[in-house]
Amino acid sequence: MRVVANHGVDATSLRMIADAAGVSIGLIQHHFGSKGQLIEEIDEYVLGVVRGAIEPSPLPGPPADPLVEAGRRMVSLIAEHADVVDYLGRALVERDEIGSIIFDGLVGISAIQGDQLIKQGLGRPDLDLVWGVLNPLILRVGAIILRPHIERYLPEPFATRNQLMRWDAAVTKLLRAGQLRAPLDPADAAGPVPKEHGRNNNG
Repeated sequence: MRVVANHGVDATSLRMIADAAGVSIGLIQHHFGSKGQLIEEIDEYVLGVVRGAIEPSPLPGPPADPLVEAGRRMVSLIAEHADVVDYLGRALVERDEIGSIIFDGLVGISAIQGDQLIKQGLGRPDLDLVWGVLNPLILRVGAIILRPHIERYLPEPFATRNQLMRWDAAVTKLLRAGQLRAPLDPADAAGPVPKEHGRNNNG
């Protein structure tokens, strides 16, 4: 995953993968047959990790806030599966088939989360339902794709816990203010958040 994420599928050779893994090309060919089959195995693994990490699942007790839960799951995915996330970002940008499969799966998850909010009576009456599903995805997945550029404006790597929590809080507040009828957390109704100034403000 790391080699493909860094170089892309077309530029990655079996020799590069073998060198990174510390094994022979023959061993890779024995297990996977070809580069194409190896990539399919990686794709399947990545999809499994992503689904397991961010798909909504029933939890005991009162219903969780879907917006907060979605952010928590995305933060955990990035923090705990760095190689998967790097591969995911590359696949979404450069590969038609796996990029489409991943994106469609993420859209489905976002739609479920949006439905939960609407059923709770929290959707704005003027909400565009299509963009209500796409906007959270763009804000969250877009940060993964643009991470190298975003990090030039942060005081530490994006995947550090502090920056992930800061990013999640900003996205959650933006979505709650723009797409929801009323705040779900009383703390959000306390008043405006002070404006941040400067490129490297930790908040």
